[in-house]
Amino acid sequence: MANHSDLPPSSGYLLWHVSLRWRVAMDRALAPLGLTHAQYAVVASLYSMEQSGLRPSQRQLADYSGLEPMYVSRLARVLENNGLLVRRDNPADPRAVEMSLTSRGAETIVSALAVVRELEERYLEPLGGTDSDGNLELRRALQALLEHADVLRAAPGTLARVPD
Repeated sequence: MANHSDLPPSSGYLLWHVSLRWRVAMDRALAPLGLTHAQYAVVASLYSMEQSGLRPSQRQLADYSGLEPMYVSRLARVLENNGLLVRRDNPADPRAVEMSLTSRGAETIVSALAVVRELEERYLEPLGGTDSDGNLELRRALQALLEHADVLRAAPGTLARVPD
């Protein structure tokens, strides 16, 4: 019989704690640029969408970033007040707000991307770094978990069921 005290904590526990540590590290690394981890997620997503030639609405940006639309709206207000992005009425849809980075926002995200790449490299050292087979395996596993989480989220009541 296996001794369960020799096993590492559950996968959920480990994912949660790695995520917490990553978020704290991101907040600390991005603070000199005036960004939080959540603000970075919005600005980096907007930057990526703009690089593809898009001028997204807040809703499109929320969908792209994986953040809740109301949260993106709150973050966008702060980022706009800080001069990093601009929100405008969409001429094609008066109900939608179109977003774009300011030149200051573009400069900030370019600097932030370098900071995040360096942080990610340090965090992935135990797997051999960002270009390692270990990281590729981790990314594939995390992608599979994300896709499965989306399936579960789309099936109402799936996560709420209590075992008999």
